[in-house]
Amino acid sequence: MEEAAAQNGMPWDTTIGRTDEENPLLYMPFWEWQLEFMQDSLSNLHPIDCSTLSDTDVTFKENKEKRARIVNQCYASDEYRKIRMTYYDAGDSVQVFNSVWYPDPKYNLPVLGIDILSFNRKKYLAIVDFQPLHEDEDDHATTYEHILQPIKEKYDNLKGRMSSKFYDETQFFSKEMLFARFEDGKIVDNDLLPAFKSYVKTHLNLVQSTPPSTNPQDVQAVFDRQRAYDTYSADRDPAAGLFAAMFGKQWAEDFIYDFLFSLGERSEDGLNLSPPMFGGPPPGAAGKGGPPQKGVNPYAKENKAAQSVPRL
Repeated sequence: MEEAAAQNGMPWDTTIGRTDEENPLLYMPFWEWQLEFMQDSLSNLHPIDCSTLSDTDVTFKENKEKRARIVNQCYASDEYRKIRMTYYDAGDSVQVFNSVWYPDPKYNLPVLGIDILSFNRKKYLAIVDFQPLHEDEDDHATTYEHILQPIKEKYDNLKGRMSSKFYDETQFFSKEMLFARFEDGKIVDNDLLPAFKSYVKTHLNLVQSTPPSTNPQDVQAVFDRQRAYDTYSADRDPAAGLFAAMFGKQWAEDFIYDFLFSLGERSEDGLNLSPPMFGGPPPGAAGKGGPPQKGVNPYAKENKAAQSVPRL
């Protein structure tokens, strides 16, 4: 674990980009806390491969001319099929921390999704959510929104609603999603970091307190819903344009479809390369989570729909 965690010099303490900030790696404390929490709290935690279907190693990529770099690590444990972590560093221009925790399919529970971005240290975007696999919360093994509500209630700055440009918040998002668009950087440390920690701890508590299924059909059904989540998310990843601009369109497509959301089907329309949006409806309650109404893409590079639960 120590060797995997330290790959590519992680955790970084200096930026590759231009900066006027004393602490230019804005979200590195999120990375460091999460990794330490995983090591302290998860059973049989171990690194897993970070490569695409074409055997491209996506552990690290940089664009020296544009002064940008990205690092990725991937882990699994008895509780989680896959936990991936991504840090994107381009100095004050862009900072991103992204992570997704997929419970082992024996647990019919939501995915923990984390996406936190900063642009020019003037605009900030954050999403942290227990992303439901089913339209109705009761279709999960354990209900969970009631345990998130008291956490969210503490943070008025994290009660926004997302723009519909990329996502339909009635699909794969809960009513207790933390969402924020803001311009005051103090919110990162004062609100976002403690809320993030609480959601991560609560997600693990939910997994550990839920009896695992022993029915192979039920386990496969959960795995299929995780695949649907990946397909939905890959098609709408708001960072696709950023990755394509820095590392090339082909690398971005392989990275998103074969690593970030490795169970997802490739869209015949390709990636949405529009930049992330800060617009959207005024703050308010989000809708219920649920599945996308999409079929399998016949033009996919590989028919991932035929996949079954992996044995790690």
